Amino acid sequence: MRILGIDPGYGITGYSLIDYEGNHFKLVSSGAIKTKAETSFPLRLSEIYTKLNTLIDEFQPDAISVEELFFNNNAKTAINVAQARGVILVVGCQRNIPTYEYTPLQVKQAVVGYGRADKIQVQKMVKTILKVDTLPKLDDITDSMAIAICHAHSAKFSQKL
Repeated sequence: MRILGIDPGYGITGYSLIDYEGNHFKLVSSGAIKTKAETSFPLRLSEIYTKLNTLIDEFQPDAISVEELFFNNNAKTAINVAQARGVILVVGCQRNIPTYEYTPLQVKQAVVGYGRADKIQVQKMVKTILKVDTLPKLDDITDSMAIAICHAHSAKFSQKL
């Protein structure tokens, strides 16, 4: 199964593609969709839409896993991230790719075994599970890896959107 894990954002959307076969993980690709702050918000969402479709065309994922929005003290930021998530969910639906959502607690539980794990613990486990020497500098990309791993561990129990 090829999973596209996505850490949504409107400035930076982290993504990772992993293959999961017989309890073995392989990192296929990862990166970030970055939009410029000076670009109008609708154009930023359009850019996420277009680049996500390009990734899907190139890598043909079997499933998409997306982090659910957690409460943010800044309502404007939360609303904008929610809109970026909406674009991601629409792409999955339009492309007929089963799309799943996971809370940060679920991601930590699936990756570390403890829902209150800190970022360092999650990063160490992602590195171990994917058997990579180094992780990307952007946390958004590492988070997308964790979200993909979460889906691999949870796939048989998940309900698609």
